[in-house]
Amino acid sequence: MPLTNNPLVENDGFDPQYIEEYKAKMTAAGKNYLLDEEDENSDEYAHFYFVGKFEGRDVIYDTVIYTLRLHHESEMYEVAEHRAAQHFPAYKKITYDEDENGNLEALDPLEEEIGLFMAEVILELEEEEAIKVKEHIDIDPHAEFGVSLDVGLHVETITPKVIEKFIKDYNEDNVRLDETLYTFQTQDQEAE
Repeated sequence: MPLTNNPLVENDGFDPQYIEEYKAKMTAAGKNYLLDEEDENSDEYAHFYFVGKFEGRDVIYDTVIYTLRLHHESEMYEVAEHRAAQHFPAYKKITYDEDENGNLEALDPLEEEIGLFMAEVILELEEEEAIKVKEHIDIDPHAEFGVSLDVGLHVETITPKVIEKFIKDYNEDNVRLDETLYTFQTQDQEAE
């Protein structure tokens, strides 16, 4: 039973018992973080936990970290989706269903039209360099578990070394974010 109405007291990410469990798992893994294996981690995105301080208290940070390229693509997709919703009165999100063999089923005519419209919007946004992103750390102290961090970094890939450096710098209050605004082209990615 909580002693106060402070949401941080009820948050298991501040519970010393959970913190010790996470520290033990990290030590056993030989890392200063634990990957969330249930998430779809990739070379441009990672979801992990690490222990640090928040307002003088030990806490488990629930962190997602991703490349600025991925963030840029996500922002463009969001704008394209918004414009599609305005353009098509019967707009619906495109869902990709699989048949019994695991192959993607054909889109219905409306979904196909929406998809083509969104692709055109994305190409237009790219050509105009309309979407710009920069390095950032968004902190949510009111997360369900611990403190949530949402981190975008200007790196090619999210590697264990990138994660370890971020944690070290964050815990030492030594993170220096690049304020430069970046834009990306999908052709760059295909050429690599």
